[in-house]
Amino acid sequence: MDAENPKEFYETLKIRLEETSTWPTIYLYKFIVPTEGAGIREIEGVFDDTGAVIITKKSKNGKYTSISITVEMADPDAVIEKYKDVGTVKGVISL
Repeated sequence: MDAENPKEFYETLKIRLEETSTWPTIYLYKFIVPTEGAGIREIEGVFDDTGAVIITKKSKNGKYTSISITVEMADPDAVIEKYKDVGTVKGVISL
């Protein structure tokens, strides 16, 4: 994400999602978070009660964990809202 102008980033993302997907759609989120700490649980919490399939994999040295989340989303605004929610997690990188 463009840290300098997140509003512009989300506007561009919304346009791309509208142009490339038929809604509702299955969407794949990918994040990297430090393995230590509450980050993994916090991200999983964002997707509680959504029917999401969450797969985690530790890095080779175990310092970081990648999180892949597949979930049906209603529209681009719902996708962006989840990105914003996860963006509050300390140390998270959205891919």
